[in-house]
Amino acid sequence: MSATEPIPTVADDDRRLKAKHRALWASGDYPAIAAELIAELGPQLVHACDIRPGHRVLDVAAGTGNAAIPAAAAGGIVTASDLTPELFEAGRRIATLRNVDLEWVEADAEAMPFADNSFDVVMSCVGVMFAPRHRAVADELIRVCRHGGTIGMINWTPDGFIGAMLSTIGPYAPTASPAAAAPPMWGDEQHVRNLFGDRLIDLKTRRQVVLMDRSGTPLDFREYWKRNYGPIIAAYRFNHDKPESVAELDTQLLDLLERWNRSSVSGRVVYPAEYLLITAVKREGKEGNHV
Repeated sequence: MSATEPIPTVADDDRRLKAKHRALWASGDYPAIAAELIAELGPQLVHACDIRPGHRVLDVAAGTGNAAIPAAAAGGIVTASDLTPELFEAGRRIATLRNVDLEWVEADAEAMPFADNSFDVVMSCVGVMFAPRHRAVADELIRVCRHGGTIGMINWTPDGFIGAMLSTIGPYAPTASPAAAAPPMWGDEQHVRNLFGDRLIDLKTRRQVVLMDRSGTPLDFREYWKRNYGPIIAAYRFNHDKPESVAELDTQLLDLLERWNRSSVSGRVVYPAEYLLITAVKREGKEGNHV
């Protein structure tokens, strides 16, 4: 580095990291996955959070509004936030079709532009778990939730189908930031309790399964993920000039999909994707640290 070149700062590194995350989730067709594979998760989270008319609701890492739109339909005054605003276009179309109104705000889950104690319900449906710094996220979720308000999350578990898929692509993915924690850790009960500590009360966790049921074969489903899912697209792009690695990744993913398929019907695949449903109440007088 020459004397005239600026020295990279922590802020510069953070901007680059967030730009990579935004590009990752803007690639492929995540709206298709949200609509075709996990549509039931949003309403499930809204029900668990007991969202009612007039509740001020923040959906963090909302994507296309899988949970935000049902929350608005339940009468909530909803803000859908995400680092990747490219996903909002599909969300706005869905909201219009369902005749609901909500606000869409570009926001980093690790440093949200919302006031302290400003929402009755703060939730995230398989979204905020992918932010790299789990402690910062937990602090922010608590900070923006009012005292006595509800925090609700749905996160993929480490030993479930999506956790296994993320583990499979891990060796082929770009090197993660040293500050980044593995996303499926949010699906581990003890990790969640350690992050929130005594700032929450009545913390409940329950493992449940969503069935990803599609026509086709494991090979067809592998190609579906390669077309649509940002983390898998990123892994293949990272290895585009390494044909042996691409072939290995193809084999590893197909093996995973063959092992996890629970369908006994030819031309049909079924995958039980386990997730952790979390609900809790913000303790009076406890705040998160704004970072």
